[in-house]
Amino acid sequence: MRTLITTSAAVTAVFFAQLWTPANVAHSEDLMQVYSQALRNDPGIREAEANMMATLERKPQAIANLLPQLDGSADWRTSETESLSGDLGSISTGGSTRTKTKSDDWSWGLDLRQSIFDWSKWVQLKKSDKEVAQAQSDFESARQDLIVRVAEAYFNVLAAQDTLVAVQDAKEAFKRQLEQSERRFEVGLIAITDVKESQAAYDDATATEINSKRSLANSKEALREITGNYPDNLAEPGYEFPLLPPNPEVEQDWVDVAMQQNFTLESAKLGAEITRQNVRSARSGHLPTLDLTGSIGHSESDGVQTDLDDFGVRLNDRETDTKYRIGVNLTIPIYAGGSVSSRVQENVYLHRASRENYERVARQTERETRDAYFGVISEIARVRALLRSVESNQTALEATVAGYDVGTRTTVDVLDAQRKLSEAQTNYARSKYDYLFNVLKLKEGAGSLAANDVEELNVLFTERGESQASEEITEPLAAIQ
Repeated sequence: MRTLITTSAAVTAVFFAQLWTPANVAHSEDLMQVYSQALRNDPGIREAEANMMATLERKPQAIANLLPQLDGSADWRTSETESLSGDLGSISTGGSTRTKTKSDDWSWGLDLRQSIFDWSKWVQLKKSDKEVAQAQSDFESARQDLIVRVAEAYFNVLAAQDTLVAVQDAKEAFKRQLEQSERRFEVGLIAITDVKESQAAYDDATATEINSKRSLANSKEALREITGNYPDNLAEPGYEFPLLPPNPEVEQDWVDVAMQQNFTLESAKLGAEITRQNVRSARSGHLPTLDLTGSIGHSESDGVQTDLDDFGVRLNDRETDTKYRIGVNLTIPIYAGGSVSSRVQENVYLHRASRENYERVARQTERETRDAYFGVISEIARVRALLRSVESNQTALEATVAGYDVGTRTTVDVLDAQRKLSEAQTNYARSKYDYLFNVLKLKEGAGSLAANDVEELNVLFTERGESQASEEITEPLAAIQ
C-alpha cells in the first residue's frame, strides 16, 4: 500500500479563501481551472492514457492463449476436366477414349486445440501482470508530470506579466526623469550629459519592454500548448503568503519515500522484471510443447463423367462424415539453426540494460528529490531576502530622489536606483513562483503529487489585481507534507 505524503487543513484553507475573496472581482482563471483544462485537452496525458489502456489488454490476451482454441472452416469447389486415355498403339490407330468430368465438392469442419503444456505461455501470463503494473505507473507518472508542466507554464506566465509590469513602471519613471532633466538643462541647472543619461535609460527600458512582451507571448503560447486555450486573465498569489518548510524536515526521509513510491522509478523496476521474464520466455524455446487436439467434419463430392465418343454417362457420388478425431500432439524442438540460443542471449543483454536503467533512474530520482528539497528550503530564505530587497530599494530610491531634488545626488544615481528597484521587484516575483514550483517537484519526487495538491495550492491564488485579499489569509496551507 502506498504511503502518501499529503497536505492537511485543505478544507479550512478553502473556507478562508472563499471568505476573503471579494464578490465584485471580475472572474479570472485560477490554477485549478487551468489544470482541469489540461486534463481534458493535453495531448500528452491523453496519449499516456491510450497507451495504458492498450497495455491493459495484454492480460486477457495472455489468458486467452491458455484457453481452448476453436476454429471452423468450410470449403466449396467446382471443377470440369477433359481427358484422353489409351495406349500408344491405340491412339495412333484411333482407339483412344475421350472423357469429360464435372464435379462439385464441399466440406466443413471444426478443429479444437487446447494447450496442455507450453512454458512460454505461462511466462507470458506472468509477464502481463508486470506490464499492466508498469503501464499504470507510467500513467500516474504522466499525470504528475502534467501537474508540474501546468504549474510551470502557469507560473511562467505570471512571472512574465510581473516582469512586464516592473519594466513598464521603470520605463515611466525613466520618462519622468528624462522630462525633468530636460527642464533642468533648459534653465542651466544640469549638464547635457545628465539628459543623455536619462535618454539612454529610457531607450533601454523601451527595448526591455519589447523583449518582455515577447517573453509574455511565448509563455502564454507554452500554456496554450498544454491546455488548448489561450490564457486571458490568470489569478496570481498574494503579494505575501506563508513560506512553510517541508514536513518532515529531514531530507533523507523524503529520499526514502521517493525510493519507495516514485512512479518513474517503479516503472523502471518493473521494466527490469519484465525483461527477466523475457529471458525465461526465450529459454522455453528449448522445451517441448504438448497440445490436446480434436476435430469433427463432413465432406461431400458429386461428379458426372461423360464418354465423348459414345456419350456414355457415369455418376460418381461420395459422402464422408468425420464423427470425431481426438489426439495429443507433442512437439520437441531439436535444432533451429541456433536462433533460440541467440534470442536467449539477446534478452539476457536487454535484461542487463534494463537493470542499468533502473540504477540510473534510482540515482536520478534521489538527486532530483534532494534538489527539490533544498529548492524549497533555499527559496523560502530567498523569497524573504528579496522581499526585504524590494523594500530596501524602494527606500533607497526615495532617498536618492530626495537627494537629487536638493542637489546632493546626480541623475545617474537616480537612474541606477530605479534600475535596482525594478530588478528587485522582478526577482522577488520570480522567487515566489520558484518556491511554489519546488513544492510541487518535491511531492512529485516522493510520488505523492495529486490533484488535491493543486487544490490546496490554488488557495494561495486570488483574482489578478486584488492580491490584498490573499494577504488577509495568514495560514492558508499546512506545512508541506
